Amino acid sequence: MWWAQLLNTISAVLSSGAPSTFDVNYLVVAGGGGGAGESSGATIGAGGGGAGGMRCTITGTGGGGALESPLSLIPATNYTITIGGGGSGGLSTPTAGTKGSDSIFATITSTGGGLGNYNFVTSGAGGGSGGSGGGGGRNAGTGGAASPSGQGFAGGDGGAAPTDSGGGGGGAAAVGGNNGGNGGAGRATSISGSSVTYAGGGGGGKTGTGGAGGGGNGGSNADGSAGSANTGGGGGGAGVNANSKAGGNGGSGVVILKYPDTRTITIGGGLTGSTAAPSGGFKVSTITAGTGNVSWA
Repeated sequence: MWWAQLLNTISAVLSSGAPSTFDVNYLVVAGGGGGAGESSGATIGAGGGGAGGMRCTITGTGGGGALESPLSLIPATNYTITIGGGGSGGLSTPTAGTKGSDSIFATITSTGGGLGNYNFVTSGAGGGSGGSGGGGGRNAGTGGAASPSGQGFAGGDGGAAPTDSGGGGGGAAAVGGNNGGNGGAGRATSISGSSVTYAGGGGGGKTGTGGAGGGGNGGSNADGSAGSANTGGGGGGAGVNANSKAGGNGGSGVVILKYPDTRTITIGGGLTGSTAAPSGGFKVSTITAGTGNVSWA
């Protein structure tokens, strides 16, 4: 019938005009939280910063949840990327660290790591919430929550006198340790072609070490160490014997994209990134700084 042929023709035209989509796997890690500083006095320590939230479609993702699903994208369409900066370490006056900044790819947002805190009685607050929670301050400050869930774990609690030190920051794969404890471990992914661990929590001051995946060490009568750049690691908390010490800065985040090698990415102005040679039918692009758009041909 003529009307059936007309419907078939219309259907074919509409189908041929529809853009073809393709799948993009991703790793999106936010900036880690800053560790807290502490004032002079007794042998004490401050809380470590929480790791930046980690969302990933390959091997492992943060918070112990199921892997994320790849995004189905349209060629010649702009998609926004923002790389979150690490939070600042707290000064030795003393002060808490600051929360890390979010990282974004298209509709995917990973939440900045929670701040590490200092003397709970003075500050009136425990560790900050974030992708992974920050370590609580000494005098029994509570570790910060992982919020929203599914990107990391909570920070550890601070200890009470006379052993009072801050808790370790939470990591993508584990809760931070209590009372000068270690930062929570990060999570490994092979999205880049080899296994790399991201989003380790910052260690609590005085005795804590940073979690695997870029977490900064807590200071032992020293400033806390910074989280590693482009890992989302939390900054370490300060450790004090006599003189005041500062907390470590959180590490910046990263976005890694894996897509078919038949596609060519354009990394727009405002972004710093690179693309590896094709391998196994895929290309991998790593974005390390900035805010801007990417698109594919």
